[in-house]
Amino acid sequence: MAGRIPALVLGGSGYVAGELLRLISLHPHLELAGVMSDSQAGQPLRHAFPHLQGGAGSQRFAAREELLGRFSPGRLALFSAAPHGASAELIAGMIRHGEAAGSELTIVDVSADFRFADADAYAKVYRHPHGAPELLDRFACALPEHLPGTPRPFVGHPGCFSTAMLLAAVPLLSLGLAGSDLHAVGITGSTGSGRSPGSGTHHPERHSNLYAYQPLRHRHAPEVVGICARLTGARPALHFVPHSGPFARGIYLTLQTRLARPAGEDTVREQIAGFYAGQPFVEVVDGMPRIKAVAGSNYANIGVSCDGEQLAVMVVIDNLVKGAAGGAMQWMNRLLGWPEETGLTAPALGWT
Repeated sequence: MAGRIPALVLGGSGYVAGELLRLISLHPHLELAGVMSDSQAGQPLRHAFPHLQGGAGSQRFAAREELLGRFSPGRLALFSAAPHGASAELIAGMIRHGEAAGSELTIVDVSADFRFADADAYAKVYRHPHGAPELLDRFACALPEHLPGTPRPFVGHPGCFSTAMLLAAVPLLSLGLAGSDLHAVGITGSTGSGRSPGSGTHHPERHSNLYAYQPLRHRHAPEVVGICARLTGARPALHFVPHSGPFARGIYLTLQTRLARPAGEDTVREQIAGFYAGQPFVEVVDGMPRIKAVAGSNYANIGVSCDGEQLAVMVVIDNLVKGAAGGAMQWMNRLLGWPEETGLTAPALGWT
C-alpha cells in the first residue's frame, strides 16, 4: 500500500458496495484494506461480485471485529454502504475505535442516516430514532457540485433519486427561475431497489413493465426539500412520483415547474449550463438526454424544454454511480485533497 491510502467499506455485499469496490480497484490513490459483511464473512468478494476479477475479487469479506483489527495509525478512507438505520451506529463505533487506534478517518456515508440536519427530521421520515444524533453536526449532505470546499469532516451522500432531483432543482432555485411548486417524475432501474429480491424487483414482474410506487409519499422528497432549503434558502413544495423501470441501472427524471418569470428556452438552458460551468461530471445537452449516454459512469446529462411559462428539466444519471458510489468517491477525493474526477472519468458503457 506504499503511497496509497487504505480504504474500508462497511455493508459490503449490496449493489452500491459492489460499485464502491469496483471504483476503489480503479483508483490511483486508494487501496482496498477491508470489506465488512457479517453475513458473508470469510467468503471471497467474488462470491458476491463475480465481475470483480483480479486482486479485489480475491480478497475476503471480514466480520466487524476482524475489520477493526485492520485500523492503523494514519489516514484511512471509510465508505459506509450499510443499511439505513444501521449505518449511523456502525460509523459511531468505527470513529471511537479509530480514535483509539490513532487513525485519521475520512468518512462518506451512502445510507440515509446523515442526509437530514437533525434527528427529529430523520425520525419523522424513517420512523425510528437516529442511531448517532451526536454525529449529525459533523456531516455535510449535498452533491459535490452544489457545496464548495470541505465544510465538515464527513459527508452523507444524497440518495439516487435525490441526486437527480437536486441536479435539476438547485440551479432553478438558486437562479430564481422556479416557482414555488416542483413536480418530479422519475424512473429508476431495478438495482435501485437493492439486492434482496422482492415483488418490485423480481425479473418477471419488472421486465417489459412500468409502474409507479409510493407516489407523493417517497422518502426522498423531504430529503430534497431539506437540502434545497439549506443550500438555496428556498423550501419548495415538491410533488414526486417515482416509477420502477424495466432496466437494471439508470434514472430518468423530469422536473417541471412554472417559471418565476417568462424566459425563452435558450436563455434557461444557458443559465443552467452557466451554473454548472467547470463541473466535470454535469453537462447540459442540446435535445433530450438518454440513460445509455451515462449508464455505468459518473456523468449526468441535463436537457431543458420551455414554452415561456412552463419549464421541464430532464436529468439522466446512473443510480449506482453518480447516484451513490461515484458521488461518494467524488466527495472522498475532495476530502482527501485530490481532484474530484480522480478515478471517475471512465466513459459510459453505451450498450447495457
